[in-house]
Amino acid sequence: MAAQLAELARDLEHTYEPGRVASFLMRCIFTSFAEDAHLLPSHSWTDLLESLRSNLAHFQPMVESLWQTMNNGGFSPILREHILRFNGGLFEAVEALPVNEAQLDLLIRASKAEWKDVEPAIFGTLLERALDSEERHRLGAHYTPREYVERLVVPTIIQPLREDWKNIQTAAVTLTRAGNVEAAREAVRDFRRTLCRLTVLDPACGSGNFLYITLEHLKRLEGEVVEALEQLGDTQTVLAGTGLTVDPHQLLGLELNPRAAVITDLVLWIGYLQWYFRTWGPSATPPEPIIQRFHNVQCRDAVLAYDREEPARDEQGVVLTQWDQRTMRAHPVTGKEVPDEIARRTVIHYVNPRRAEWPEADFIVGNPPFIGNWMMRAELGDGYTEALRETYPEVSESADYVMYWWHRAAEAVCSGRTRRFGFIATNSLRQTFNRRVVLRHLQASDPLSLVYTIPDHPWVDAQGSADVRISMTVGEKGRREGLLCRVKTETPGPEQAVIELTERQGIVHADLTVGPNVAATLPLKANEGLSCPGVKLHGSGFLVTSPQAQQLGLDRIPGLEQHIRQYRNGRDLTNRSRGVMVIDLFGLTAEQVRTRFPEVYQWFTTV
Repeated sequence: MAAQLAELARDLEHTYEPGRVASFLMRCIFTSFAEDAHLLPSHSWTDLLESLRSNLAHFQPMVESLWQTMNNGGFSPILREHILRFNGGLFEAVEALPVNEAQLDLLIRASKAEWKDVEPAIFGTLLERALDSEERHRLGAHYTPREYVERLVVPTIIQPLREDWKNIQTAAVTLTRAGNVEAAREAVRDFRRTLCRLTVLDPACGSGNFLYITLEHLKRLEGEVVEALEQLGDTQTVLAGTGLTVDPHQLLGLELNPRAAVITDLVLWIGYLQWYFRTWGPSATPPEPIIQRFHNVQCRDAVLAYDREEPARDEQGVVLTQWDQRTMRAHPVTGKEVPDEIARRTVIHYVNPRRAEWPEADFIVGNPPFIGNWMMRAELGDGYTEALRETYPEVSESADYVMYWWHRAAEAVCSGRTRRFGFIATNSLRQTFNRRVVLRHLQASDPLSLVYTIPDHPWVDAQGSADVRISMTVGEKGRREGLLCRVKTETPGPEQAVIELTERQGIVHADLTVGPNVAATLPLKANEGLSCPGVKLHGSGFLVTSPQAQQLGLDRIPGLEQHIRQYRNGRDLTNRSRGVMVIDLFGLTAEQVRTRFPEVYQWFTTV
């Protein structure tokens, strides 16, 4: 089903802008859900689609008429029956896109699925399959499996709430035994009010998986609270009449991708209505309007705000360009694929860049984009990267993209605005420049503590990138011990590995360890000016074999022999030499290399 809808999405996006396609398809999906959940007359939507096979020209006006009635409620001329008022952002716009015969067939097949019991996580799969590999990589889009989401959501949000609930239960029992049942009821009611008013923010919400699973756990906890109130004498009728319940308005999201933002809204409402029917029975009718527009999922950049984009220019007013990061060509000498410098894209200047505002939230949780610092210019562009780094001078330029989210969430927690935050990041969080961001907050005057950490955890996304390792970190204000979990075993599974963890309690340091705080060590002042690692060669770009040197004619360039050395490292000492040479140009400027050894310069700049 997800594959069919993704195919339809890609097909429509050949003609229409992605945001319009996403909104159209989400209305189609929700209408299918409403039919299957008996919120619409039985088979009405499917029968309508079937009837349009013979007259595709009527598809747009008839579907738009139905959706207009769903928005307002009342008698539907299309279905010839009275229908409920759905309202909400989903039907504020009722645009239906024209479809061809094949596209209509995909919609009909999708409408026949059992939508009332659908796992909302399917929409994460739908989103990823609708994105091509380049766009997924640029956005850092990852579908996070349920088990991995729960592994972070529970310690970030649910565990502290359950500790609160346990304290309330203890107080209620004490009051009841003392004969003060009304005070016990009020204590439980007050906790329920707190539960129904708290907010959770995912500042990179994707298709809403973190928010949906958070909603599910909050509803489960709310069910326990309602049960306790019933035992204390409050009836379901009284509880239902209060209008107080955990619902989607508490789940806040920021997302750059317009498709994902629309999907998140849909996921939350379907998840909420599924829970309603499980609680009140399949024949129950939710109060109208069925869905509401809370504007809680915003489609915008989460870390950088700006007034507008415009082409960047040099001092002479010439528009700046850079390689488009995609187009390759064959090298004329080696035949290898190298960047095609003719393929250019315009460098964008971001006018008045500043920190993007985040909604106030009691908890922050999510999975920000996986983009390393060395890839930021390639994936996000020079202009964006420079604007971001200028806006956050306190974050090292060598830190990964995710650390801007981590820094913002840590600030919110340390200031007391947010109780806890939890993020998934790559396991490079422990590396030097990322670690400095963490250390900054751990050593602040209002310090942060890592209360739950998994430093190295396997990752499998829906497109098969199984070689990525992630970290999970949960932060809370104050100095306190945390739980460090390490992967003991990982058994391959059909979608993700089955994980067994070991646990260790203690102060968790910036390098995500418990024990001696190696991450906080300082350089010895006595060594200043006495030692230096010297010039290091990183990567294989400077290394050539003897056949390569002959093929490139490097052995015939006058004077170059003074700069060619035999290359040796530990492997050469313990094993047989590989016969590799290194071209040592230390001391020469790039212009001197280009002038004296143009062939070498060309090779280095294209290899």
